[in-house]
Amino acid sequence: MIYFISFVILSLLAVGYLKLADHFNIIDKPNLRSSHTIPTIRGGGIVFYFGLLVFFIYSRFDYPYFFGAVSLIAVVSFMDDLNPLGRRLRLIFHFIAGIGLLWQLQVFTHDWWLVPLYLVFIVGFFNLFNFMDGINGLTGLYSLSVLSGFLWLNAINPVIHNDLIFISMIAIVVFGFFNFRKKARWFAGDIGSMTMATILIFLFGAFFFRYEDPVLILLFVVYGVDGGLTILLRALRLENITDAHRHHLYQKFVDVGKWSHLHVSLMYATVQVLVNVLVIQLIDQSLPMQWLGVMGVVGVLSVTYFSLIRYFK
Repeated sequence: MIYFISFVILSLLAVGYLKLADHFNIIDKPNLRSSHTIPTIRGGGIVFYFGLLVFFIYSRFDYPYFFGAVSLIAVVSFMDDLNPLGRRLRLIFHFIAGIGLLWQLQVFTHDWWLVPLYLVFIVGFFNLFNFMDGINGLTGLYSLSVLSGFLWLNAINPVIHNDLIFISMIAIVVFGFFNFRKKARWFAGDIGSMTMATILIFLFGAFFFRYEDPVLILLFVVYGVDGGLTILLRALRLENITDAHRHHLYQKFVDVGKWSHLHVSLMYATVQVLVNVLVIQLIDQSLPMQWLGVMGVVGVLSVTYFSLIRYFK
């Protein structure tokens, strides 16, 4: 019953935000680096935060520090959607949110000396996930594929509240109704990509700190390879990696290959689902087998990435 109620509530909130955003001109206007050609409402990913809020209330306030971290990220990101903030200021809030996540995961009680490394990983993931939000359907479909992996793992070895995963998926479905189309009604905006990134990295941390299985990193491998290797190539070219650009592989599929946004998004999500199946097969294997699987998948996807980048160039 809670899932149906969540769907209704989130649908009503989505329609309400569309009207408010249109009234207050919260619009993303296309520029040379955009993948869209018409002005489109920005910040539709606020529905991801609304979904988390529904879960938080329904669960009687489970994971309060996690919720606080997501709330901080959502507020700062929405402010950035309305009026761009300085990079340093954003990073300060990202690190504060990361501390909140680690506190919720109780890392300070056992691995406190690794906290700086974990924080760099978390903040790096926030920004990489945000970089990958550039075409219709990609953030939503890819997030659904990752959440499906966590849902499957949670069915095998329960770690997290299932409703957190389910309601997050419902929020994506509601968001997708206005985004998974040739001409999107709205984009996720920073509030959407950053909120979803925080939810996903929290789920990863919950499983990793419980079981310490390296194969779990493969649940982000498609984004990781495209985002990570693109950053590496830009750094080698001495470019400012924080500047907007159109060098990601998914952008090459659209700009050079002339694929539709939704076809590219569906391809990325499908590849991640196939990797999820491998993760489930490896999760109970020995550490050497898991590391072999990680290196194999990363190697294959990396070779594919460089081959396609060369082809499109």
